[in-house]
Amino acid sequence: MKRWATALCGLLSLLAPYGLAQPSAWRFPPTVQAGTAFSVQTSGSGPATLYVVGTGDALQRSVQLGQSIAFSSEDLRNAGHYVALLVAGTETQSAQFDVVASTQPAGLSFIAKPSRLPVNQVNGLSGVVYVLDAFRNLLVQPQRVTFELSDPSGGTQSRVATTRNGVAWVKMNSATKAGSSQFRASSGDIRVQRAVLNVPGEPCTVKMNSHGAGQRIVLETDPLRDCNGNAVPDGTIVTFTEVYGGQQTTVDVPLKRGVARTELLARSRAVISVASGVVMGNEIRVTGGQ
Repeated sequence: MKRWATALCGLLSLLAPYGLAQPSAWRFPPTVQAGTAFSVQTSGSGPATLYVVGTGDALQRSVQLGQSIAFSSEDLRNAGHYVALLVAGTETQSAQFDVVASTQPAGLSFIAKPSRLPVNQVNGLSGVVYVLDAFRNLLVQPQRVTFELSDPSGGTQSRVATTRNGVAWVKMNSATKAGSSQFRASSGDIRVQRAVLNVPGEPCTVKMNSHGAGQRIVLETDPLRDCNGNAVPDGTIVTFTEVYGGQQTTVDVPLKRGVARTELLARSRAVISVASGVVMGNEIRVTGGQ
């Protein structure tokens, strides 16, 4: 940052008294590929100072007029628009040029969202890829990107997209089976991967059974599964409701080992129902009891 600030302050102080002279004998190429070595020929004689200011970069260098100014592959790596000033005494020459990204992809920035989603969600998963060169510049030329999403059951979804201004994106369906999917993106020989967790959906049905235990009734659900056959995770809340004589008793029970279990007073002619989220289960009518 100190180097940048020094060069920028020097540039501004030079522009104020002298303005920008038109480029004369020296010629910058209109575009330079990032990380490319090149040289610029100057005319005249005597010492001068070169300033180059651009996107995220600034250079200051003492040069000799009449000789070529050499730029190494390490000098200009950030793509963007640049201004060059050659200052000799009270005379200033200027040039403008662009540093562009290289043509070969060297890296992919891959975003997969969300990283955790319910099973069987149509277009529920988004994949976005930014194609970068070796210096982390965005490649704006169209690039072919292949997206692949593995399924815990062994299946694979595949999509191909072409970048626009360096970006490619797709929508994918989540798996029908709970578990971890591998979401991959590739362009040429470059491949990156993200893990996506498919979690079970809401219970498809809720069924409870009962048996008497003295003055109480024991209630227990069958193992809860979603509509794709995946076991609903432990901790999911199941609600048991007992209605009797105009009164109501409600108990919320988390699933444990796939089932929910509780006990209620066995009140004569009570009606007991069960539900999980928006899914209603069966009812049991108590004929004996208190």
